[in-house]
Amino acid sequence: MKFRRLGNTELELSEISFGTWGIGGDWGQSTTEDALLGLHRAMELGVNFFDTADVYGNGRSEELLREATKGKEDQIYIASKFCRAGDISDPLTYSEEAVRAYCEDSLKRLGRERIDLYQIHCPPLEILKNTNVFDVLDKLKQEGKIRHYGVSVETVEEGLFCLTNPGVKALQVIFNVFRQKALEELLPAAKEQGVGLLARVPLASGLLTGKFTTETQFANDDHRQFNANGEQFNVGETFAGLEFAKGVALTEELSWIAEGRESLSSAALRWILDQDAITCAIPGFKNAKQVEQNLQAIHTKPFTEKELQRIRSFYESSVKRYIRGAY
Repeated sequence: MKFRRLGNTELELSEISFGTWGIGGDWGQSTTEDALLGLHRAMELGVNFFDTADVYGNGRSEELLREATKGKEDQIYIASKFCRAGDISDPLTYSEEAVRAYCEDSLKRLGRERIDLYQIHCPPLEILKNTNVFDVLDKLKQEGKIRHYGVSVETVEEGLFCLTNPGVKALQVIFNVFRQKALEELLPAAKEQGVGLLARVPLASGLLTGKFTTETQFANDDHRQFNANGEQFNVGETFAGLEFAKGVALTEELSWIAEGRESLSSAALRWILDQDAITCAIPGFKNAKQVEQNLQAIHTKPFTEKELQRIRSFYESSVKRYIRGAY
């Protein structure tokens, strides 16, 4: 395993780490046994960082992490998120009283005294500009409830605004070969300011595994079914904002990146790791096999400059215009 520093913090994180939305809910069925086996396998293979949120399975993901990391609290770093258990457009959701309650509830479920990275969970830009939520997070940090804080954002504009706050130590962004806008301004700016970057939706909700066809059906409790067109939350969180059939077609066009590499998914993750501003990619998983498959990216050969340019040109000419929603 290779490790990268989270911006200018002291945290050294595994360059492939894992998100836990998939084992919490909204991705179809996931058993507790499979989830725990996956978490333990990841740690066995050197993963030392997991991202979660209070709303993933209504706290289930945090509880699974508590069980899996018991006794390893000083070795395994955990990031959690807050605000989506409330009305994300209501300033009261970001009041000191509310944020303290969210934090204490997460700490209880995680079985920890401190959260290593506490993130605002995709709030509206107006909230970031017009509330004192960063001051609240500064207080929690001073009190030792959280080690560092950051923001999970939906758009480049939101990310750039967050960089104006010196307390923000990490940004979590949708970033993959189908979502390259952050390359232009956000990644360079974050790197310059010493802010870590976590790449979420790195496989475009599974599109970049290459295992889907236009006939693929998803369960009713899977966000790839109930949020396919942004019905429940930002459309960018599902297939990176692409309409599913178009995403399948674009994946087929991009399949060449797997040539000479272990798989399409490992190649897609390798592309993310080839961007030196990125701290780590955080793919999801539902079992140990998926953990092992995602970790192949660590050993996958980097892309050449010519290949990187070809991928960039493909995004500009064939992908960008099909992405839906603000990003």
